This record gives sequence, C-alpha cells and structure tokens, in this order.
Amino acid sequence: MELNYKEFGQGEPIIILHGLFGTLDNWQTIAKQLAKNFTVFIIDQRNHGKSPHDDLFDYQVLAEDLKGFMESKWIYKATIIGHSMGGKTAMQFALNYPEMVDKLVIVDIAPVDYVGGHETIFNAMFGLDLSVLESRSEINEQLKKDIPEDGVRLFLMKNLSRTKDGKFAWKMNLPALYANYQTILSSIESNDVFDEPTLFIRGEKSNYIKDEMVLDIQDYFPLMQLETVSNAGHWIHAENPKEFLNKLNVFLQ
Repeated sequence: MELNYKEFGQGEPIIILHGLFGTLDNWQTIAKQLAKNFTVFIIDQRNHGKSPHDDLFDYQVLAEDLKGFMESKWIYKATIIGHSMGGKTAMQFALNYPEMVDKLVIVDIAPVDYVGGHETIFNAMFGLDLSVLESRSEINEQLKKDIPEDGVRLFLMKNLSRTKDGKFAWKMNLPALYANYQTILSSIESNDVFDEPTLFIRGEKSNYIKDEMVLDIQDYFPLMQLETVSNAGHWIHAENPKEFLNKLNVFLQ
C-alpha cells in the first residue's frame, strides 16, 4: 500500500493521520507550523484522498499501512498524531509497535465503541448523481438538502476530483468506507499497553471523549494526559488551531 503523502520541514519525524472522509490537506496548515522544528509527514490513509482503494479496511490493516510507510521512508521511530479515525489507527499502531513510537498524540477520540452519526452523510453522498452534476455549486445545493452545516459540506467537497471526461468523482472509496463503517466505529482491541506518555486532546464542545471514558483510555495508555481546547468541537485543529498548537507544542517539547 503506497500511501499518498506530503512532507515538510526538517528534524525529528512527525506523522499525522486524518479522520473519516478526510485527506492529508485537512492537516496541511498545522503541518507547516510544526515543520519549523520537525520533519512532518501528512498521509492519506487507504480509501481516502489520493491513496489506493482496497476492500480491506480495519485498524489492524491501517496500522500495518503506517508501519509499511515508515519502513519505506527509513523512519525507525516517530511521533504519531491521529485525529478521530486516524487517532484509532495511531492507538492501534502504538499498541502493536511501541518501539516505533516516540510520542503519541490522539485528537478527539477514545479507544471505545461509538454509536455512529455519519449515516446522513453517507446517504447524502450516495444520493448524488455526479455524472449529471456540472459544478461544485450544484453539488453544494444538492448536499444542502440533507447536510445544512456549511462547514461539513465544504469539508466533504474537498474530496471531489475531476475524471478524464470532465465529470466529478469522489476521491475516497465511498462503498468500502460504508461497508466497513461499523468496523470504523468499533473499539481498539489489544492485550498490550503503551506505557509511554500519551496526550489526548479533546474539544470543549465535542462529546467524543467524555469524562467517563478516561478509565477505558487508561487501560491501554496508563500514562495518558487529557487536555481540552476551548471553543472547539470535533475538528479542533481547524476550529481553534492556536490553542491546539500551544497544547501540542508543550507536549512535544
């Protein structure tokens, strides 16, 4: 699995993993800030962005993708940052290959089962006939019927690309993501612990990391610390990047 990536800066390596429906571009602004002191790699996980599509999709597979990427770049150890689904990939990787993780940062996700919430998005995207839609504004209007939030629509539309015949298409492998959606929601499974300092960052307005989940987190990450970013929901790095970067840099230094 040759993952698509971008690289910035120089210094000790940091690898950043996006969430469901995301791409590496979602983290480019943060990556360029971190690149002042580190070599930063932002990656499209399989079935996302410009990385290859495959029917296999679970956290063990995604962790193996990350291991393969690091080995292909001769990276023996790196700081891993993962958001949402990418955070679960990062957790699985740290539990499987602790010797390859310098520092671990998990953004607004816990290693637990979640109940869903993306069904409306899947239905809206499957409901689009991209073969007859000729402009982004048309697509935006179609999506608005089911997804009223401007920010969510703009986030999803970053996944649009043009085909050779000039039609629109989704970069992501939407059928594979839908088929494996329950797996994406599922908890991390491991008999091991990652006994190095781990930073969990949650958004003040997000309910992805509830107080009662801390014990579940500590089962796998006993040296975890939890920070809350004010005035931010699930997309912390986009909603309050300054405070997010401040908390992140304190941990990295």
